[in-house]
Amino acid sequence: MEQITTQGSLQADAPNYSGEGKTLDQLLAECNFSEEELKVVNGYVSQIDVMDNNEILQYGVGCQKKLTDFSENALNNVKTKDLGAVGDMLTDVIGELKQFDAAEEKKGLFGFFKKSADRIETLKGRYTAAATNVQKICDALEGHQVTLMKDIAVLDQMYELNTTYFRELTMYIMAGKKKLEELRTKKLPELMEKAQRTGLQEDAQAVKDMDSQCNRFEKKLHDLELTRMISLQMAPQIRLIQSGDTQMVEKIQSTIVNTVPLWKSQMVLALGMEHSTQAAKAQSAVTDLTNELLRKNAEVLKTASIETAKASERGIVDMETLKQTNESLISTLDEVMRIQKEGHEKRMEAEGQMQQIETELKAKLLQISHS
Repeated sequence: MEQITTQGSLQADAPNYSGEGKTLDQLLAECNFSEEELKVVNGYVSQIDVMDNNEILQYGVGCQKKLTDFSENALNNVKTKDLGAVGDMLTDVIGELKQFDAAEEKKGLFGFFKKSADRIETLKGRYTAAATNVQKICDALEGHQVTLMKDIAVLDQMYELNTTYFRELTMYIMAGKKKLEELRTKKLPELMEKAQRTGLQEDAQAVKDMDSQCNRFEKKLHDLELTRMISLQMAPQIRLIQSGDTQMVEKIQSTIVNTVPLWKSQMVLALGMEHSTQAAKAQSAVTDLTNELLRKNAEVLKTASIETAKASERGIVDMETLKQTNESLISTLDEVMRIQKEGHEKRMEAEGQMQQIETELKAKLLQISHS
């Protein structure tokens, strides 16, 4: 059968199959098919032969397989991520900055600035060592940032691909429903009328065969709808993963372009101010400025540490999202079970009626043969 690819929002493209009593025309309207898509749907309808067991078995299988392979690729994409390592690196950056500051404070940073030039060289050496460690971590973080940005782009492609598969599967389902409606409202009544008119056993059997194949095809469409639901749920899951990657990229960028440069600039200023200690007149100004820089540094580090800790403790998926997803799944399963039950009851009722028709037909044939 002809394939067609489309893109768009799954939420906008998803017809509500749970609406009891909706006609096929209403369902088709909810799908918002374009004229080209409607032509393809009608083309599917014209090609469906429910009396061909193999065709029923293979109907929509190609699209189902693509969705299955796609789901596996999406799962692998999640399994291969190790955002914990990135979080550890961010923590290491803050740790290096805090450790350096704490070490100097214990040794009397203010007193150091008031003493000889060799203490300045010692501080410079410690600063250089800390800056080297920080730079190594930042280089590694930049590599992770590039990888995460590539992953975000791949997830966009995956989302669009999932949307395409979802749309294709919807077209198969609606074509099947349309064909099923045609058979049950036109073909079956015609066969029934013929069987009643001729009284032939083979005509009665033709009615039963057609009804049986329609039921089979209905079950096949139900199977496609389950696959379609998986695709529908995949869309928000992809966006959740993408959101987690985006947040991590933002944290890395904030650390590299804000936290580290601020720390370096404050230390450079502190070192530069030390040279003014040679002038007794500037002694008080140096002490005040150093105090101010250290307070600002401590505040910045505190804020960055708190935000990083909060971000690290937060899960990729909020509990509220999980609850909503779970409630949606439960509601969907309840609705599916209700539809299956109703379908079974209707099929049982139809089967009983056909048995009654068959009995009446046979009785009539016997009556005719004895008259």
